[in-house]
Amino acid sequence: MSTPAGSGVAARMGIQSGFLVLQRGYADDSDSQLSKEVAETSGNELLDEDSREVVDAVITWWREDDGDLVDELVDCLTYLTDGGQVWLLTPKVGREGHVEPSDIQDAAPTAGLSLTSTMQVSKDWNATRLVARKSGKK
Repeated sequence: MSTPAGSGVAARMGIQSGFLVLQRGYADDSDSQLSKEVAETSGNELLDEDSREVVDAVITWWREDDGDLVDELVDCLTYLTDGGQVWLLTPKVGREGHVEPSDIQDAAPTAGLSLTSTMQVSKDWNATRLVARKSGKK
């Protein structure tokens, strides 16, 4: 049974019709249903890392051994429109590749992002919403 567009996890993530969404780090362990729902809610195919588009949201699947989280978050920022959001998807506690919340809290400000919320998006994955910090300097 499918849910109407706008009533599921993608809508809770703030994905709206017409959004351009880029997906990074997708692998065999990623949740294909979540990716499909994001695409259906936005009405657009998910873009990949080769895209040169400016997007409304970046979804990045990240595991503990994937490399430097700060570098990944900085890379995500290069795609975002002003006001865009990064969704960092990490395996839940007890799952292979789990990322400690403190690692995310440490990496986000270094990359110029603020952590705003975290939610469970599937049985194996949590999502952390990150947005570009506002600069008070002109």
